[in-house]
Amino acid sequence: MKNRVLTVTLTLLTAGVTFAQSTKRKDQETIKDMCGCFEIEFKYAETFSDQEGYKKHDDYYATALEWATLIEDEKDKLAIQHLLIVQDTMVIKHWRQDWEFENTRLFTYQADKSWTLEDLDKKEVKGQWTQKVYQVDDSPRYSGSATWVHVDGRDEWQNSTPAPLPRREYTKRHDYNIMLRNNQVQLTDYGWLHEQDNKKIAEDNDGSTTNIAEEKGYNSYKRVPDSRCAVAQKWWVENQDVWKKVRAAWEVLLASKDQIKLKSKVADKRLYEYLFELKPEAGSEEIKAILTQFVE
Repeated sequence: MKNRVLTVTLTLLTAGVTFAQSTKRKDQETIKDMCGCFEIEFKYAETFSDQEGYKKHDDYYATALEWATLIEDEKDKLAIQHLLIVQDTMVIKHWRQDWEFENTRLFTYQADKSWTLEDLDKKEVKGQWTQKVYQVDDSPRYSGSATWVHVDGRDEWQNSTPAPLPRREYTKRHDYNIMLRNNQVQLTDYGWLHEQDNKKIAEDNDGSTTNIAEEKGYNSYKRVPDSRCAVAQKWWVENQDVWKKVRAAWEVLLASKDQIKLKSKVADKRLYEYLFELKPEAGSEEIKAILTQFVE
């Protein structure tokens, strides 16, 4: 009888491990499907505000051509670098997303270019993937942990997390300083969709908050032939080494702190301006010196 119970137990454990491994592989394949050449449509519209006298801001619409390339492919981590292509000839380093399996350390935005780095319990993130989003200069933007769901033909991941103002508004809006993002990543038959239900929040010095407005967003990524992004592929081959050094310098910096606050400018230049000027042969010490001067 004992042998039978032991056999059943081992069978169940083996089945559980096999299922978990299969699910993880499916997660990894789904994340990798966000790589390639894409035509993108960005659509945003404010939907609601309970603030008396609030005037709805204009809807936002833009298009882009972008190359998303896998730059790290490890057991528990995948990283995708996005590169914008302008007028078919110019390449601009864009955002980056890292996906980390059962990650226990993430950064949370606190307003005014400040982030808190916090540790999570392993039990909280069991089976989950953290999406860490970085800005064009590889500084933190936002991060959040959730489980990929594969059901009824849908592949989805959803998380809510505070973030800085989006680039489309941070130079134009001063009535709010935190965007609470509800990010929904969905694989589609045409590529993938980043759907958002966002809240624009004003946080005062005493920590009190006011919900200024809500908005709906759709960033749709339509897959097109990789040949259309050949200029970005070539650019990345020529520049990937220096950006690998930038990522390494940021990793050391973030690992050493529980909180980080960044300056907007140094000597009237933004961080990305310094980094975009780096030569391919730039050394790690030069990069470290640039990052350090922006940390308060």
